[in-house]
Amino acid sequence: MYLIFIKRIADFFACLVGLILISPLLITLIITLAIVNKGKTFFYQQRAGIKGKPFTIIKLKTMTDAVDKDGNLLPAVERVTKIGNFCRKYSLDEIPQLINVLKGDMSLIGPRPLLVLYLDLYNEEQIKRQNVLPGITGWAQVNGRNAISWEEKFELDVYYVNNVSFSLDLKILFKTIDKVITRKDINNSDEVDMPRFTGTKNEPSKA
Repeated sequence: MYLIFIKRIADFFACLVGLILISPLLITLIITLAIVNKGKTFFYQQRAGIKGKPFTIIKLKTMTDAVDKDGNLLPAVERVTKIGNFCRKYSLDEIPQLINVLKGDMSLIGPRPLLVLYLDLYNEEQIKRQNVLPGITGWAQVNGRNAISWEEKFELDVYYVNNVSFSLDLKILFKTIDKVITRKDINNSDEVDMPRFTGTKNEPSKA
């Protein structure tokens, strides 16, 4: 009942109210990033949603498109702008994902949506993380984020899937607020700070 009905309604109205309340901040960030990134304000990427269904995630663009002399993109850590770093530090780049929640692609709380190509790399246990809507924050995010391995994050994701409840969501929400305020762990980017997932060693991958 909670997962199928109540959680979706709560997500929708919380995001609607949230977008209205933070719209002045969002507009300010959009204008600033448009100047810094030469008109490019948003970052779009295909991610795997519930049951592996692809969707386009929306984030504020925190990196430039700077390239080297051969035309290749510079390493991500070299392309993060000052305003982009500020957005990451306070999780402000995640704000546009409230639109994904309104659309039904995501939930406020759930496993983070990762690259579609990872779907073929999960083992039978790890793939269970796709059984619920991905979230803006989740159990793995408040328990280490990029300070832990991919395997540990996936274990936490599957724990969430197996134990999802209002009380667990509430606990994650409060822990997220605390980590954003203390600037600890919560918004270290998967694209910048984590190497790509290449499969779990010594365990069969999902075919």
